[in-house]
Formats: sequence, structure tokens, C-alpha cells
Amino acid sequence: MQLRISLTIFAFVALRLARRISASVVNVDLNIQNANLAPDGFNRSTVTANGLAQGPLISGNIGDQFLINVEDNLDDSTMRRATSIHWHGILQAHTAEMDGPAFVTQCPIVPGHDFLYNFTVPNQTGTYWYHSHLSTQYCDGLRGPLVIYDPEDPHKDLYDIDDDSTIIQLADWYHTVSSSLFPNPTNTTPTPDSTLINGLGRWSGRPTSELAVVRAQPGKRHRFRIINTSCFPSFTFSIDGHNMTVIEADGVEIEPVIVDSLNIFAAQRYSVIVTMDQAIDNYWLRAIPSWPTGSTTIGGINSAILRYDGAYDNEPITSEKINSTVLNESDLHPLINPGAPGPAVVGGADVTLTMNISHSGGQFSINGAPFNPPSVPVLLQILSGTTNAKELLPSGSVYNLPPNQVIEINIPGGNNHPFHLHGHTFDVIRVAGNSSYNFDNPVRRDTVNIGAFSDNVTFRFVTDNSGPWFLHCHIDWHLEAGLAVVFTEDVEKVSTSNSPSTDWSNLCPLYNKLNPDTGLPRVPMNTSA
Repeated sequence: MQLRISLTIFAFVALRLARRISASVVNVDLNIQNANLAPDGFNRSTVTANGLAQGPLISGNIGDQFLINVEDNLDDSTMRRATSIHWHGILQAHTAEMDGPAFVTQCPIVPGHDFLYNFTVPNQTGTYWYHSHLSTQYCDGLRGPLVIYDPEDPHKDLYDIDDDSTIIQLADWYHTVSSSLFPNPTNTTPTPDSTLINGLGRWSGRPTSELAVVRAQPGKRHRFRIINTSCFPSFTFSIDGHNMTVIEADGVEIEPVIVDSLNIFAAQRYSVIVTMDQAIDNYWLRAIPSWPTGSTTIGGINSAILRYDGAYDNEPITSEKINSTVLNESDLHPLINPGAPGPAVVGGADVTLTMNISHSGGQFSINGAPFNPPSVPVLLQILSGTTNAKELLPSGSVYNLPPNQVIEINIPGGNNHPFHLHGHTFDVIRVAGNSSYNFDNPVRRDTVNIGAFSDNVTFRFVTDNSGPWFLHCHIDWHLEAGLAVVFTEDVEKVSTSNSPSTDWSNLCPLYNKLNPDTGLPRVPMNTSA
């Protein structure tokens, strides 16, 4: 058995090395512009990529180089007009400057200027997405799917169709611009007005708005790539009359798990296989948000339509399954090279850190410090010679991590915050809703829900990717209120492993000179919290 597994892994690695040699260059232009759109029937000004309610699909194959030119043409002064783009889940080995979070790895792009994001994906495949990473800007619409295909996908014999028609993007939607919603007098998390699926949805004031239609080819097995691009809620996702075989979580191939529904948190992704083996008809595709509580799918709200080829152009009359099998995160096991790094004992990593969350006066803090974006990006501070976490800004929010060590992170739970770590996937040795630890084959992903107050979600990773990496809640309103830290990993190597371009170096001088957003509100941070 051990020999067979070793040979399988060797063959897998050899294939990936071979594919690097035949890599292509993917050229993409993203025009970041304001547009008046009504994705749920309510017309408002939005922030878009190429004028679309849902940004265009960006895709390539494992090993490809991506050259994505982002041009800022934003002109609506009621919203942020500077921008930056994060490629969520892409590890950015040796290209930390291309990661995208404003004031962590770059200064924002200002209107009338562009910036070329240049990175490769030598060892990653699967489902990702891109979004603005400046303040709460992506809540105004700037988000889209990113897929890295694998011609040698170990699951390829399980499905027939995997293309742009099988991407399902979930989003919350607000009728008021984000800069007016937050901050607010009590910094209450804003309530979404509707749910969008592939850029379309309904709300109570427009109950007949057009819904997204997802094609179903009879007898075929579809690989649906489900992406939660919300700023706040998780979604309970299901398709009437059909079960789903989960084969991927956050870009990591997993052993297949059959379920009827799944809960997907902000920024998470799942690939599921659905066989179109039912009568030719229309079926409800449901995405019930966790907030507002008591949400339903009555009248097609929080829904889309799965339409078989040959079915009438009608809305479904199907019902959701009672007593359905819901995905349990503990059942997700990596297909390739499972197992957490380090000794199989709690606290047995080289470095163990606990992230204690507090909330007071509308402000979040981790270990007593709220994340207050510095005026000089953390990466630029490092490249300028500052390497001690105690000297790096923002004060109290930066943690130095040594190279080539096993890191164990504990985040005591509360309020189901979905935490995302840039620059890494990690092995979740204790998941939410489970008090036991799994070191043998824990779920591996890049965004994890930390669960309820009784939970203590714990994950591990190895510091093999130098750079300043953001760890933050992906409820964007909470990030804006300070719920984040930065891990400066192998900081002495950052300057030699990352070589920013002249265009990157020009971002901060341009932003400092031309910042268009000085009049917009920010959450005031009490750094003594």
C-alpha cells in the first residue's frame, strides 16, 4: 500500500513538472469602472470589472503565467475610486507584491492609471476568485471567478462537463453603497438586501426579477464550481431532486463525499459533481443566506433555476428534500498527500499562536490590537529595511514567523467568522463543531469558519513562502472594523525572493499624490483597545 501511494504521488508530481514546461501566458484586461446596474431589479451605481454585475471568468491551466492589466477608470465619488485586486487562494510564491491587499502588499491603484499583475501558478489547480481588496469595495460589485484547470485532474473520470457554464457564483447584494453602509454609528454589520446567483436575484420589492438559469444536459455529469463571493453571509446550497458529490474544497482535491446540501462560508469554494438523471424539467437551485435569519426561497428569492435541455421556459415547482444529508467539514480529506505537518500532538508545532478575538465599541481586535491599515504597505516597510515585528506597522498586528517551521494557529470561536490566510493552504486539525483533533487526513483549505463560542478551530502550515501574509475575517465589514493580523514570514528573505517592478514602486507615490478617497469615512481605530 505504501509503495502504491508513493508511486502515485511521484507520478502526480512528475506530471505537474512536465506541465510547467508547456505553460502558456494568459493575458487579461480588466477595466475597473462604475456602471448603473439592477442585478435584482433595483438600479444603483456599482463598481465593476468590464461593466459586468459579475466579473468575467479568468482561467488558465496549471503552470500558466497570468498577465492581468487592471486599469482604474472609477469616477463615482460616493464610493472608493482607488482600487486593488486580490487573487484569492493563489499562493504567490516569490511574487508577494502581486497578492493585492491594499496597505499589506501594495498601495492602491488610482483613477487614470493601471497596474499589471504578473504571477504564475506552478503547483495549483482548482476554483478560486478575484476581488477588490481595498476597504469594503468588493461589496459594491468588484468580484469574479478564477479557475485553474488541470488537464490531468485525478477526478476527471468522474465528470463530463466543466466550463464557464458550470460556474456558480453566490453573492450578497446591497442597495446602498458600501461607504454609506459602513462605518455606521454602532458599526453594526449591514444586512444584505438580496442574494445574487451568477449576477442575478430577487428581493421583496421586485419579486419577478430575472433569475439566473444554469444549464443541465440530460445524462451528463456536471462539475459545478460553487464560489461564495459574499461580504457577509454563508449560504446553504442545494439543488432540488439532485445530490452532489464534493470533490474539491478551496482548490484542494478531496476524496469524494456525497451530500444533499452544503454550507459554504464567505470566500470558500467547492466543486461538486451533479448527474443530470432526473426528468427533463426545471429545478430550483437554492442558496439560503445565514443572514438575515429566517431567510427562505419563497417566490424564487435566494434562488436560481437548473434547466434541463428541452424543458419549458418556466419557473420550477419542485420542493427541497426533507432530512437531507448536509456536508460535514470533518468528512473532507485531501486526495493527494494527506496529513498535517509536525508531531501528531496538540501544541506540538514549532510555533504555536492563539488569536483571541474581542469586540468593543464597534471595533474588532486580535490579541488586543485592531488592524489599522498603515500608510506604508507592510511589504514596502520590509523592503525598506524594517524587519522586526515590533517595529512594523500597524503596531501589535504583525507577527514574525521563522522559515521552514511548522506553525499552529488556534482561533477560539464565536460568531462563525470565516478566516482566510493569504500565501498558504493549511491543514485544519480541529474543525468547527468538533472537539477532537485529526492529524492524519484533516481538511486542507485556505478559508475556514471558526465556529461557535465552544469551538477552538486549529490549523497548521509550514513557513515555506516568504512574504507578509494577511490573516483576516472574510466578512468584509469585520475586516474593515479591524479583524486581521499580518504574518511576516521568513522576513529576512523577502527582499531577495520578491523583486517588485518599477510600476509597483510607483504605486505609493501616485496614491499619496492622487488619493481620490480622502473624503470617505473609515472606522476610527482605538489602538489601546
